[in-house]
Amino acid sequence: MKRETVLKRVRKKVKLWDIVVIGGGATGLGVAVDAASRGYKTLLLEQIDFAKGTSSRSTKLVHGGVRYLQQGDIALVFEALKERGLMFKNAPHLVTNQSFIIPSYDWWGGPFYTVGLKVYDIMAGKLGLGPSKMLNREEAIEALPTVEQNGLKGGTVYHDGQFDDSRMAISLAQTCMDYGGSVLNYCMVTDLIKEEDLVTGVVAVDQLSGEEYKIKSKVVVNATGVFVDDIFRMDVPDARQTIVPSQGIHLVLSREFLPNESAVMVPHTPDGRVMFAVPWHNHVVVGTTDTLIDHPSLEPVALDTEIDFLLETAGQYLTKQPTREDVLSVFAGLRPLAKPDDEKKATKEISRGHKIIISLSGLITITGGKWTTYRKMAEDVVEKAIMLGGLPERECITRHMPIHGYRMDIDPYKDPMAPYGLDKENVLALEEDHPELQGFLSEKLQIRKSQVIWAVREEMAQTVEDVLARRTRALFLDARESMQIAPECARLMAGEMKKSEEWVNAQVAVFNDLAKNYVINPK
Repeated sequence: MKRETVLKRVRKKVKLWDIVVIGGGATGLGVAVDAASRGYKTLLLEQIDFAKGTSSRSTKLVHGGVRYLQQGDIALVFEALKERGLMFKNAPHLVTNQSFIIPSYDWWGGPFYTVGLKVYDIMAGKLGLGPSKMLNREEAIEALPTVEQNGLKGGTVYHDGQFDDSRMAISLAQTCMDYGGSVLNYCMVTDLIKEEDLVTGVVAVDQLSGEEYKIKSKVVVNATGVFVDDIFRMDVPDARQTIVPSQGIHLVLSREFLPNESAVMVPHTPDGRVMFAVPWHNHVVVGTTDTLIDHPSLEPVALDTEIDFLLETAGQYLTKQPTREDVLSVFAGLRPLAKPDDEKKATKEISRGHKIIISLSGLITITGGKWTTYRKMAEDVVEKAIMLGGLPERECITRHMPIHGYRMDIDPYKDPMAPYGLDKENVLALEEDHPELQGFLSEKLQIRKSQVIWAVREEMAQTVEDVLARRTRALFLDARESMQIAPECARLMAGEMKKSEEWVNAQVAVFNDLAKNYVINPK
């Protein structure tokens, strides 16, 4: 993943790509991997950084969607459970089997959820991660020692997947490159190229150099998440809105709030949502909310009402009430929900299924969906692209295709470097060659100095934010700690990238300004 290598390919005026993908989140990267692995000349363009938006801000779950089953969206649950199983098999260094417990405070709650989850197990079939079962009060307390015990009758345990979302995105970008595809961050599409009313390419501007490129392609795919309408309107200026942005926030707490390995799932919060408290990178992620947002942004900010709602709800199910002072980081993400025909539908009722729109110009737009189904969404898009672009028909191979770094003998629960998979030894080898890289950038978060150099050299990281938010997860785990290590991170990057002291100071200032939105101030 060398940025300059990809830029050389992009600069070739005579080159005709088979597929150009706009958007470097889960959906776009999935499409690029599918297309490249079938042997099509593939280029992905991302305006900022891979997984900068929604795809780094999820609840960190690879799941079938227990609540979609409750809503009667059987087709989506079937699809998601199958894809969950494939993701678990194809990326064992990134996806782990996570047990979830639904605490029951009503005598009927345990049997009710157990029956529903048995259906969930049956639907998963051979790709299931483990059977669900009822727990009595003592078993529930043993599994969740910090759960609220007053009135607790028991619980139900079931299994889903848990993962590191932005590390998965980087691994997909690397997989695309492994198969001969090209991915490029900090390259914004500013217009579509049309010939006889058909889309034949894109105009893109390098956000770091200002250089403009005219890129020709047989097919263009719009996979820009909450920003799909911006691209859509380059094609049809008066096009109606196709997505509804819905904000979900997460609070990150220390492991003392959930010291065991089981997660908590609350199926009915006071306003009818679902709440999770999930162990992640030796911390606990609590979420989420569902708030309608009028205008999407690259850096959505958590609302005070959302923060208070999560703190209050979490306190009802944990023995210790979390306060604003306990929150190490807060992050907000926007879901690109496909706009329903029924305008009165609440965002929590809108299907998480995906929708593919093919314009008269030949532009393919993909909306909706979720991380778990990224592979199936990509397969569906590429099948349409083959037809539209007149590409030679080739079978999809991603169902059983290992993701970059594939490694089974590594435990994401216990090894903070597990997401690197087979690359872990290469990262550590940097320390042998360069003694100054030995040791931790942050011992608290178990982030090594060598990871910074690897991010720049092999993962296309361009800014301190790229490294501390997405190549490592410092910003999302502990915002204040990430600000503490930002200066050293910037200096390490500057040495590798041959940047000046002015660059270091500017990067630290920009990062600190951004990180303030991840810190909760006491009321």
